[in-house]
Amino acid sequence: MKELYPDYITSGDTIGFVAPSRKITHEELEFSVDFFNARGFKVKLGKNVFAAENQFAGSDAVRAADFQEMLDDDDVKAVLAVRGGYGAVRIVDRVDFSRFRKKPKWLCGYSDFTVFHSQSACYNIPTIHSTMPVNISDNPIEVSNAESLLDALTGKPLSYDTKPHSLNRAGSARAKVVGGNLSILYSLMGSESEISTDGKILFIEDLDEYLYHIDRMMMNLKRAGKLARLAGLIVGDLSDIHDNTVPFGKNAEEIVADCCAEYDYPVCFNFPAGHASIKKALRLGMELDMMPKADGGFVLSSL
Repeated sequence: MKELYPDYITSGDTIGFVAPSRKITHEELEFSVDFFNARGFKVKLGKNVFAAENQFAGSDAVRAADFQEMLDDDDVKAVLAVRGGYGAVRIVDRVDFSRFRKKPKWLCGYSDFTVFHSQSACYNIPTIHSTMPVNISDNPIEVSNAESLLDALTGKPLSYDTKPHSLNRAGSARAKVVGGNLSILYSLMGSESEISTDGKILFIEDLDEYLYHIDRMMMNLKRAGKLARLAGLIVGDLSDIHDNTVPFGKNAEEIVADCCAEYDYPVCFNFPAGHASIKKALRLGMELDMMPKADGGFVLSSL
């Protein structure tokens, strides 16, 4: 399949804000709009970005229409999901990607937005796993996350220096990186949005799951062949993970490590992305270089 990469954005370009999942308020977006405006970018809000229907940002039809309009608007150079939650999988099959596949643009977000990362991966179109407008505030860490997103959008080099972890497995790799939220990747198995991982570096992260859920999802990926032929594995935050009254016996990182113990590719924990406070942007669908450090950590560079 022919590869088409989105164009990097420049000052004066328009960034579209859409709500494909959970609803959001005006107040939750004010700072992020000002942030991008102050850095020379225009922000276009989806017509129904503040719609509400129960927990969703409007009905499936409304959310899909807004997303479609942003995909097809030639003036919009990048599309940011304003927040995650749940709902993207309910609209992905309502969206016509034909124009997007001929003239792709950057799609950015994390968590539930993994649905669209995965759909784009099926088309060999890169996307950006990143913070979202709902997270952007005057908190210095959140400003840094937003700056990382802008670096990714404008084509600047991206590099990550991770802390050592006892479960890291040393080794080097250079391959395209795919993935996102583990729960979403698991939910997409067997669908048209299921990703190919062969020869790629897989990135995973998750939030608010039970340990046995983590084990179930990792075993699913393993049994489906998604772990056997990786070039490498990168594990971001596994945040707020729960146990039952009778302990599972392993923590989340140990579960992940055990599921790929029989393979020999490098494994990097402590990658600074996911649902914790630090959310560095990562270009999915593009090559990433993994290099081990003497202290047991990794240096990773987006190529």
